[in-house]
Amino acid sequence: MRIAVTGSIATDHLMVFPGRFADQLIPDQLAHVSLSFLVDGLEVRRGGVAANIAFGLGGLGLTPLLVGAVGGDFAEYEVWLKEHGVDTGAVRVSAERQTARFMCITDEDANQIAAFYAGAMQEARDIDLAALTAPGADRPDLVLVSPNDPAAMLRHTAQCRELGLPFAADPSQQLARLDGAEVRELVTGARWLFTNEYEAALLLERTGWDREQVLGVVGSWVTTLGEAGVRIDRRGHDPVVVPAVPDAAVADPTGVGDAFRAGFLAGVARGLAVEPAARLGCVLAAETLGVVGSQAYEVDPGRLSAAAARAYGADAAELLAPVLGDR
Repeated sequence: MRIAVTGSIATDHLMVFPGRFADQLIPDQLAHVSLSFLVDGLEVRRGGVAANIAFGLGGLGLTPLLVGAVGGDFAEYEVWLKEHGVDTGAVRVSAERQTARFMCITDEDANQIAAFYAGAMQEARDIDLAALTAPGADRPDLVLVSPNDPAAMLRHTAQCRELGLPFAADPSQQLARLDGAEVRELVTGARWLFTNEYEAALLLERTGWDREQVLGVVGSWVTTLGEAGVRIDRRGHDPVVVPAVPDAAVADPTGVGDAFRAGFLAGVARGLAVEPAARLGCVLAAETLGVVGSQAYEVDPGRLSAAAARAYGADAAELLAPVLGDR
C-alpha cells in the first residue's frame, strides 16, 4: 500500500521547565499573562508532523511519499529521511524561506506550551497533488492530510476528492486556526479521522456536529486518549478501545501522536484489523515517549514485538508479525 503523507516538515526546538506551568498562573490575572520560563536545556531535533509520520512508516518497512514545503536548509534532513525509507520526491524547496520551526517547552507534568513558525510551509498550498496521479507516477492508495498551511490542507483535501484518492484527515493542531466550514470540508469523506481527546471536543465545537453526525461523514474516527490508550469509533459499531502500553518510560511527549499514526497506518496498510493496528500504534508511541525527539527512536522488530507481548499478550504480538517482519 502506497501512502502519501502531506503536512508540516520542521525543526523542533525542545526545552524542559523543571516545574509546573499551573503553579505560575494566577487565576485573577489570566487576562494579562506575561511569563518567561528559565529552562534547563535545549534539544534541536528533526520534526514536523508529516515528516514524523513518514519516518515511522519508513521504519516499519513502507516507502511513504512525503509531500510538503521546506527551505534551502533541508539538505541534511532530506538525507536522513531517505536513509530511513522516506521518498522525498514530492517535497517542494522554497527559494525564499527557511524550513518551519517548532518551539516547545515541556513541564514536569508533561504539559506543553508551544509556538510554530510556518516559514516555507506557507508554500505548501502551491503543491499540486495531480502530479501524484500523472501517467507513470506511483499513484498513492491513501493520502494523509495532516497539519500544514491551512490553505494547503483545504486544497489537498479537495484534490483528493477530485482525483479519486482515498484520504485520511488529521487536522489536529490546526483546528485552532480553522473555522467550522473549513473543518467540515476537511473531514467530510475521510476514510480515517485522527484527533486526540481535546481535539475531538474542539472539532465538535467548531463543526456544530454531534458525534453521530461526524461518524456519518467519515469512515472511522480514531481518538488517542493519552495514558488511556485509543478509541476507534465507526457508525453502527461498538467503539474499539485499546489501552496504552503500561508503565512506558517518559522522556518527551513530542511526536508521540505522530508515531501512533505511523504504527496504525502501517498496520492498516499490511491488512491488519483496527484493533491490532491500534496496538502497533500504541507500541510505537511508547517507543517515542521514551526518547527526546520525534525521530530519535529506532524501529527494532524484536523489541516492539516483546513490548506488544508484555502489553497485550503473545497472541496479540503474533498478529503484528506481518508488519514487523525481519528488518
